[in-house]
Amino acid sequence: VQLQASGGGLVQAGGSLRLSCAASGSIFRPLVMGWYRQAPGKQRELITSISSDGTTNFADSVKGRFTISRDNAKNTVYLQMNSLKPEDTAVYYCNRVPPFKQRYNSNDYWGQGTQVTVSS
Repeated sequence: VQLQASGGGLVQAGGSLRLSCAASGSIFRPLVMGWYRQAPGKQRELITSISSDGTTNFADSVKGRFTISRDNAKNTVYLQMNSLKPEDTAVYYCNRVPPFKQRYNSNDYWGQGTQVTVSS
C-alpha cells in the first residue's frame, strides 16, 4: 500500500485548508480510513475517521471544525479544516484505522504526511 497526503501549508488562525490523501495498492472501498496528526514533541493521534458507509467520528479537539470525506472511485480521502488554530499545527497523515502494517514486520506503515502550520 502507498499513501500520499497533500494540501498542507501555512495559514493564519481562523483560516482553512483542504487535505487530500491518495491510496494505492490496497482495496480501498471497505476500509475505515482516518486522518492522524503528530505535533512537535507529541505522539501521533487519530483525529477523525470515516467508514465505508460514510459514518464519521471526530476527536473533541476538531469536532465542529474539521470534516472528513472520501471518494471511493478515486481511492482518496479528504480533510476539510476550518477555523484553524495554532494548536492544529502538526504533520497530518492518512491511514487505515487501525493503521496498515509494514510488509515484513509488525510496525505501522506511514506514508508521506503533509505539514500544516497555523500562525497566530
